Amino acid sequence: MLAEIIERFGDTVVIDEPVSKRLEVTRHLLRHMDRPVLFTDVEGWKVAGNVWSTRDRIAAYLGIGIGEIIHFMADAMENPSPYRVVEDAPFLKNSTEDFSLTELPIPVYYPKDGGQYFTSAMVIAKDDNGFVNVSFHRMMVRDEKTAAIRLVPRHLYAMWKERAERGEELDVVVVVGNPIHLLLAGAVSTAYGVSELEIASRMSERAFGRPLEVVEVDGIPVPVETEFAFKARITPELVDEGPFVDITGTYDYVRKQPLMVFERMYHVDDPIFHALLPGGYEHFMLMGLPKEPQIYASVKRVVPKVHGVRLTEGSGMWLHAVVSITKQHDGDGKNAILAAFAGHPSLKHVVVVDEDINIYDDRDVEWAVATRFQADRDLVIVPNARGSSLDPSATKSLTAKWGIDATKPLDRKEEFERASV
Repeated sequence: MLAEIIERFGDTVVIDEPVSKRLEVTRHLLRHMDRPVLFTDVEGWKVAGNVWSTRDRIAAYLGIGIGEIIHFMADAMENPSPYRVVEDAPFLKNSTEDFSLTELPIPVYYPKDGGQYFTSAMVIAKDDNGFVNVSFHRMMVRDEKTAAIRLVPRHLYAMWKERAERGEELDVVVVVGNPIHLLLAGAVSTAYGVSELEIASRMSERAFGRPLEVVEVDGIPVPVETEFAFKARITPELVDEGPFVDITGTYDYVRKQPLMVFERMYHVDDPIFHALLPGGYEHFMLMGLPKEPQIYASVKRVVPKVHGVRLTEGSGMWLHAVVSITKQHDGDGKNAILAAFAGHPSLKHVVVVDEDINIYDDRDVEWAVATRFQADRDLVIVPNARGSSLDPSATKSLTAKWGIDATKPLDRKEEFERASV
């Protein structure tokens, strides 16, 4: 449970005074960006944020080093494992249809937000063939029982669209308050037919020695470790969704998105609502970390020795990356740049460095650029490429991508070595 997880962290900030869910939660989370914050009274509820805001904290919980996170996730994506169905779960202890979304501790994060927003929520759905999908979706509360859900054209969108075209609704379960292996699995991009629950189960086996346990709620498997679960249905009706602050810290615009109807709420005793700060470090981690294995796999197809990939915090862990390789041929650096763009199409800027550079140290990366890069021979520019819709500088999602090859020339490697004792 989330309370037990937070108790393990020695740097949690506890806010005991009453806090409003409108903007005040945000102020505290912004003040302590890299530390977990536990609110004991957000209009009568407990709320936690910034829980998974650093690589160190995520790695420590999983029992691995920060450089191993990428391989830990890659293994789970390549080797999904069956989950275990059990008969009961703590969140089933409290069940009611008598609830109001507007009275829950769902924050209004920023002044221009369209309303209260679910931000850490994952949606679990099953298609007609029994495939179970788990994915993150922001949801803007409209009234006591409805919200607008943002669906991008991926798996849940395909499941909803198939039903909507028949005039039908899609039954789902919304879960809030989950441990990191579930959150990371919910953010991966995988082939349709590979369930994120099985990816989470593989992570659970490796980190804790046991498969993921789920309980069925009206035929939909729900992880037993969740704090809140909501039975809901996504309707064919479209309504306004937005504005909303996304990962770059800028406002996304208003769109027509599906209407969601909430029917029943479940929660554990003394639950903690997970408030994921839009544009905060925790948002970066949960959205960016699952993309690093994709970049790694793409680069490894063209350069055999790839040592690490880091999406940088300054870019929201979305638009900029650093890749560490060992060159075998001149030109490997440029091939790595192009492969990184292929592995994460939203990527806008990548720096490729040698294995002696610490990709988690911005000064070390900048030193490599300063001493091993010349713009007239080492800069790669790809104009008018499809980029990220989250980049406000892009034009209709078209962007100029650029890569820096900050690796040493193979025939002059000794000239670029740093002095050491």
